[in-house]
Amino acid sequence: METLLSITNASNIFGGEFNLTQAIAFTFFVGSMAMMAATAFFWLEMKNVNPKWRTSLMVSGLITFIAAVHYFYMRDYFVETGESPTFFRYVDWLLTVPLMCVEFYLITKKAGGKISTMWKLIFASVFMLVTGYIGEAIYGGQTISWFWGFISGLGHFYIIYLVWFGEIAQLAKNAGGAVLKANKALAWFVLAGWAIYPIGYIMGTQGGLFGMDLGVNAGFMDVVYNIGDAVNKIGFGLVIYALAVSESKEVAK
Repeated sequence: METLLSITNASNIFGGEFNLTQAIAFTFFVGSMAMMAATAFFWLEMKNVNPKWRTSLMVSGLITFIAAVHYFYMRDYFVETGESPTFFRYVDWLLTVPLMCVEFYLITKKAGGKISTMWKLIFASVFMLVTGYIGEAIYGGQTISWFWGFISGLGHFYIIYLVWFGEIAQLAKNAGGAVLKANKALAWFVLAGWAIYPIGYIMGTQGGLFGMDLGVNAGFMDVVYNIGDAVNKIGFGLVIYALAVSESKEVAK
């Protein structure tokens, strides 16, 4: 308990000399609280939106709930060992990132979205994460880690293609209205928001940038990842919620 109070005390983090370890632990603590709060919000608001958006909101809450549970574990692991909880983080991503991809299928389902397209997104996300884990957890201390980062990036680029130019983009364009708005907003998260993670990968692995060592403290990787998770997972759900509320109000008129 004393350790937790020490870590979550703002004066320990921001007062006096900067302490990276305490700052990292603090972001884990805030992240777990933010994810749980987002879960409660999404699930409680399900009854206030058009029924066709409720499954999307339920999945949004499931994403942040899974993340909240893992953040509790990651925080405890980091506090006890002082090491980056790479394994727990990738387990979290293997559950939540495919669910984020499912959101694209859910919003385009009424416009003719196919199960096969959903599985393409899921497969690409799993491929991206598995190869990223190999590069970070197995080869993180070697210059070859950049190769696995590049391979992982191919999965990311394929998802970008599908949601910006491929089947998902075409379905959203045909549907128009709130579906098109939702797809565009979520596509920006995939393009710009998910770009946060390669930055963390480059900072946290010795040869993350084409074999070059940037000389950056690997601890900053966790701060980057924690910020990225909050922006993308909570932001994903907030976009869907905002559009669901907007369309529900239009239907009610």
